[in-house]
Amino acid sequence: MEILKKVPEELSDMRLDKACSIIFNDFSRTQHKKWIIEGRILLNNELASPKDIVCIYDEIQINPVTEKKTSWVGEDIDFEIIKEEKDYLIINKPSNLIMHPGAGCDTGTLANGLIFRFPELKNIPRVGIVHRLDKDTSGIVLVARTEKFRNYFVNLLQERKVKKNYKAIVVGKILGSFEIIDPIGRDKNNRIKMSIRPDGKEAHSFIKLEENYHNYSLLDISIKTGRTHQIRVHLSSKKLPIIGDNTYNPSKNIAKETPAALKKIIREFPRQALHSYSLSFMEPDSNEMLNFKAPMPKDMENLIKIFKKHI
Repeated sequence: MEILKKVPEELSDMRLDKACSIIFNDFSRTQHKKWIIEGRILLNNELASPKDIVCIYDEIQINPVTEKKTSWVGEDIDFEIIKEEKDYLIINKPSNLIMHPGAGCDTGTLANGLIFRFPELKNIPRVGIVHRLDKDTSGIVLVARTEKFRNYFVNLLQERKVKKNYKAIVVGKILGSFEIIDPIGRDKNNRIKMSIRPDGKEAHSFIKLEENYHNYSLLDISIKTGRTHQIRVHLSSKKLPIIGDNTYNPSKNIAKETPAALKKIIREFPRQALHSYSLSFMEPDSNEMLNFKAPMPKDMENLIKIFKKHI
């Protein structure tokens, strides 16, 4: 069973491993450091380093090694398996699907679906899920089937040796490509949001134009870091909000000169138009660079067709 606690004000600006040893004082600082490196302790639902600095209200999740078997239950959840190997699964997660149970949500998640199809995953922390997508972001997720591969992939993520690419449909027009290196931290006024903060954690996104539809754009995005809501925050900060993003585009911005027939379609798009379409990493035995892709989902595909028809 995972334990989640928030960082109190008096521990702000402290190293993660030291803060953990105070908050979760049943275990030593050495043990916490080991678990952070193994990916058993997450900071704001992200992999972290023992020396990362915590801030007030940051969320620390701990999955002690003494609690090997999850209490989550299996459910028949619909998702596509792109590739099934003995050490890992490559999943195409649909939108409107939470990654795993949490506060106020015990069922109906990808983790429940994984346990239903692969019961042995109950013996692996977080049923093998080592990275995440937001509920309404679709696309590729890797799931480890063994402890050995899980530890290997966690290490790749921590060393930034996993390449992830996304497609996003945004309000606004760009030319060429650019990068965003603004740090991200929890929003001081709204704790469910993230924002650009000078005291935030390093965040690095590469943005490339794929197609323009007058004052709307299809973007190809790669990320060097994996901060919570990173792409959504970065694009919104550059006045390129993702269509359908109710958190970072709550006013449902519409570009100037948008045809009347399109306005209603854009405002009613049911989720953020963001899709993780590519994942690349080195296979541990052969040292071969593997690449997996998930096709554009129908809802985003249809929106692009509508843009091409009306603009």
